[in-house]
Amino acid sequence: MTAVLRRWFDTAAPAAKRGCVDRVDWARVVPFLGMHVACLAVFAVGWSPVAILVAAALYVVRMFAITAFYHRYFSHRAFKTSRAAQLVFAVLGASAVQRGPLWWAGHHRLHHRRSDGPDDVHSPRQRGFLWSHLGWFLSRRNFATPNDAVRDLARHPELRFLDRYDTLVPALLALATFGLGALLERVAPGLGTDAWQMLVWGFVVSTVVLFHATFTINSLAHTIGRRRYATRDTSRNNAALALLTLGEGWHNNHHHYPHSTRQGFFWWELDPTWWGLVALSWFGVVWDLKPVPAAVRDAAGSGS
Repeated sequence: MTAVLRRWFDTAAPAAKRGCVDRVDWARVVPFLGMHVACLAVFAVGWSPVAILVAAALYVVRMFAITAFYHRYFSHRAFKTSRAAQLVFAVLGASAVQRGPLWWAGHHRLHHRRSDGPDDVHSPRQRGFLWSHLGWFLSRRNFATPNDAVRDLARHPELRFLDRYDTLVPALLALATFGLGALLERVAPGLGTDAWQMLVWGFVVSTVVLFHATFTINSLAHTIGRRRYATRDTSRNNAALALLTLGEGWHNNHHHYPHSTRQGFFWWELDPTWWGLVALSWFGVVWDLKPVPAAVRDAAGSGS
């Protein structure tokens, strides 16, 4: 039992066991399932406009941290930023409860090397929809950070810390939402919110929706949509997923040319993450945003 609890808080604890590396680590599934069950608490705590607003804001901010920094920066180095900004957005990304930046980027880099092949750990072609959506990250084999894939990132001790203690930031965010609700109940009772309501909506519901929106890029974006480019994988463009994930749904574009900061290659392909990064570049927070070369963008596609 001690070993199980340690794995919840310290990812340096061993997780894989010989002979069962592809099995779901059920002990680690408990907190994940607990978050989903806790969503039912909305019927007990009720709702208020301010709680819904906080939930939506935390969804957007954390989704941006995942798409812009966990994905386009840490995984693909599609732009540059300072070490301070790197840390700030790594913390925001860690608050999304999708493990640490090294773990996330390492597995994503491996995905691009092996996309939809036998060694791709979250390919719906290889293991089915449910495994690609969530089973893969609950398995013992994929618990550890693939350090060989992120040697450039691992030289920063602050990123290694966030990666090892990946539940720390989410726990602090949960406490912060609880504290905000308690404060608002005291100083602005007319808003109709309280500590438990803010915790349930602001942290729990927002996080669970964020989970599944992000996971759709591994599952749905490889099964439903259009293929502009004849990539070697099954990636597809899906406008609905792009709206849900701030631009990540242009997945076939991304697999065609993963080095670009922008994933909506054309003006009509809405990519809010790109817009946000452009805005940050005006203030010098990020720079050297990598464009899509015209020849790459206009390459003949599959038309499917």
